[in-house]
Amino acid sequence: MSLSHTLKTLVCAGGIAWAAAASGHGNVTPQPVDTGDLPDLGREALNENPFRSGNEYGHLNTEAAEIGKSAYAGNCAGCHGIEAQSGGLTPDLRELTEWDDEYFIGRVMNGTARGMPSFKNNLEQTAIWSIRTYVESVSGQ
Repeated sequence: MSLSHTLKTLVCAGGIAWAAAASGHGNVTPQPVDTGDLPDLGREALNENPFRSGNEYGHLNTEAAEIGKSAYAGNCAGCHGIEAQSGGLTPDLRELTEWDDEYFIGRVMNGTARGMPSFKNNLEQTAIWSIRTYVESVSGQ
Protein backbone atom coordinates (compact mmCIF):
# COMPACT_ATOMS: atom_id res chain seq x y z
CA MET A 1 0.00 0.00 0.00
CA SER A 2 1.42 3.37 -0.96
CA LEU A 3 1.94 6.26 1.44
CA SER A 4 -0.55 8.29 -0.57
CA HIS A 5 -3.23 5.60 -0.19
CA THR A 6 -2.53 5.28 3.56
CA LEU A 7 -2.84 9.05 4.05
CA LYS A 8 -6.09 9.17 2.10
CA THR A 9 -7.48 6.36 4.25
CA LEU A 10 -6.49 8.12 7.48
CA VAL A 11 -7.92 11.44 6.32
CA CYS A 12 -11.18 9.77 5.34
CA ALA A 13 -11.43 7.93 8.67
CA GLY A 14 -10.63 11.12 10.54
CA GLY A 15 -13.27 12.98 8.57
CA ILE A 16 -15.88 10.38 9.45
CA ALA A 17 -14.96 10.57 13.15
CA TRP A 18 -15.03 14.37 13.03
CA ALA A 19 -18.40 14.39 11.27
CA ALA A 20 -19.87 12.03 13.85
CA ALA A 21 -18.60 14.21 16.67
CA ALA A 22 -19.83 17.41 15.03
CA SER A 23 -23.30 16.12 14.20
CA GLY A 24 -24.28 15.16 17.73
CA HIS A 25 -23.67 16.28 21.26
CA GLY A 26 -23.37 12.74 22.61
CA ASN A 27 -24.85 11.97 25.97
CA VAL A 28 -25.65 15.31 27.58
CA THR A 29 -26.74 15.12 31.21
CA PRO A 30 -28.44 18.39 32.10
CA GLN A 31 -27.18 19.87 35.34
CA PRO A 32 -29.68 21.36 37.78
CA VAL A 33 -29.70 25.13 38.16
CA ASP A 34 -30.49 26.98 41.39
CA THR A 35 -32.17 30.17 40.20
CA GLY A 36 -32.07 31.73 43.67
CA ASP A 37 -34.36 34.72 44.08
CA LEU A 38 -35.08 35.13 40.37
CA PRO A 39 -38.80 35.02 39.52
CA ASP A 40 -40.38 31.87 38.14
CA LEU A 41 -41.04 32.71 34.48
CA GLY A 42 -43.44 29.81 33.90
CA ARG A 43 -43.45 27.14 31.19
CA GLU A 44 -44.72 29.11 28.17
CA ALA A 45 -41.73 30.45 26.22
CA LEU A 46 -41.16 34.18 26.41
CA ASN A 47 -39.97 35.82 23.18
CA GLU A 48 -37.42 38.16 24.71
CA ASN A 49 -34.95 38.08 27.56
CA PRO A 50 -36.78 39.38 30.65
CA PHE A 51 -33.47 39.95 32.45
CA ARG A 52 -32.10 42.43 29.96
CA SER A 53 -31.93 45.98 31.31
CA GLY A 54 -35.11 47.89 30.62
CA ASN A 55 -37.39 44.85 30.74
CA GLU A 56 -39.80 44.00 33.54
CA TYR A 57 -37.08 42.25 35.57
CA GLY A 58 -34.15 44.34 34.33
CA HIS A 59 -33.02 45.17 37.84
CA LEU A 60 -32.03 41.50 38.26
CA ASN A 61 -29.65 41.51 35.30
CA THR A 62 -26.49 41.06 37.41
CA GLU A 63 -27.98 38.27 39.52
CA ALA A 64 -29.33 36.53 36.42
CA ALA A 65 -25.90 36.75 34.73
CA GLU A 66 -24.20 35.17 37.77
CA ILE A 67 -26.72 32.33 37.88
CA GLY A 68 -26.42 31.98 34.11
CA LYS A 69 -22.63 31.69 34.34
CA SER A 70 -22.90 28.61 36.53
CA ALA A 71 -25.77 27.18 34.47
CA TYR A 72 -23.82 27.73 31.24
CA ALA A 73 -20.73 26.00 32.65
CA GLY A 74 -22.75 22.92 33.60
CA ASN A 75 -25.01 22.68 30.57
CA CYS A 76 -23.53 24.52 27.58
CA ALA A 77 -19.75 24.97 27.81
CA GLY A 78 -18.99 21.38 26.80
CA CYS A 79 -20.28 22.11 23.29
CA HIS A 80 -20.36 25.89 22.97
CA GLY A 81 -17.04 26.62 24.67
CA ILE A 82 -15.81 28.31 27.82
CA GLU A 83 -17.24 31.83 28.11
CA ALA A 84 -19.31 31.09 24.98
CA GLN A 85 -16.21 31.06 22.76
CA SER A 86 -17.12 28.34 20.29
CA GLY A 87 -14.38 26.28 18.71
CA GLY A 88 -16.24 26.34 15.41
CA LEU A 89 -18.23 23.10 15.60
CA THR A 90 -21.23 24.74 17.25
CA PRO A 91 -22.73 28.21 16.88
CA ASP A 92 -20.85 31.04 18.56
CA LEU A 93 -23.49 32.26 20.99
CA ARG A 94 -21.71 35.60 21.44
CA GLU A 95 -22.85 36.52 17.93
CA LEU A 96 -26.54 36.43 18.86
CA THR A 97 -28.21 39.81 19.15
CA GLU A 98 -31.25 40.79 21.18
CA TRP A 99 -33.28 40.18 18.02
CA ASP A 100 -32.29 36.51 18.26
CA ASP A 101 -34.06 35.90 21.60
CA GLU A 102 -36.91 33.93 20.04
CA TYR A 103 -34.39 31.81 18.09
CA PHE A 104 -32.39 31.19 21.27
CA ILE A 105 -35.30 30.10 23.44
CA GLY A 106 -36.67 27.86 20.68
CA ARG A 107 -33.34 26.10 20.19
CA VAL A 108 -32.70 25.56 23.88
CA MET A 109 -36.21 24.38 24.70
CA ASN A 110 -36.78 22.23 21.61
CA GLY A 111 -33.31 21.19 20.51
CA THR A 112 -32.42 20.55 16.88
CA ALA A 113 -32.22 17.61 14.52
CA ARG A 114 -28.47 18.23 14.20
CA GLY A 115 -27.64 17.28 17.78
CA MET A 116 -28.66 20.06 20.13
CA PRO A 117 -30.66 18.36 22.89
CA SER A 118 -33.96 19.73 24.16
CA PHE A 119 -33.73 21.23 27.65
CA LYS A 120 -37.43 22.08 28.15
CA ASN A 121 -37.97 19.14 30.49
CA ASN A 122 -34.73 19.70 32.40
CA LEU A 123 -34.24 23.45 32.79
CA GLU A 124 -36.78 26.01 33.93
CA GLN A 125 -37.27 28.99 31.65
CA THR A 126 -35.77 31.18 34.39
CA ALA A 127 -32.53 29.19 34.13
CA ILE A 128 -32.53 29.33 30.33
CA TRP A 129 -32.93 33.12 30.27
CA SER A 130 -30.22 33.40 32.93
CA ILE A 131 -27.90 31.57 30.54
CA ARG A 132 -28.84 34.00 27.80
CA THR A 133 -28.10 36.92 30.15
CA TYR A 134 -24.68 35.45 30.96
CA VAL A 135 -23.88 35.00 27.25
CA GLU A 136 -24.83 38.64 26.64
CA SER A 137 -22.53 39.69 29.49
CA VAL A 138 -19.50 37.97 27.90
CA SER A 139 -20.35 39.10 24.39
CA GLY A 140 -20.30 42.79 25.25
CA GLN A 141 -23.97 43.38 24.38
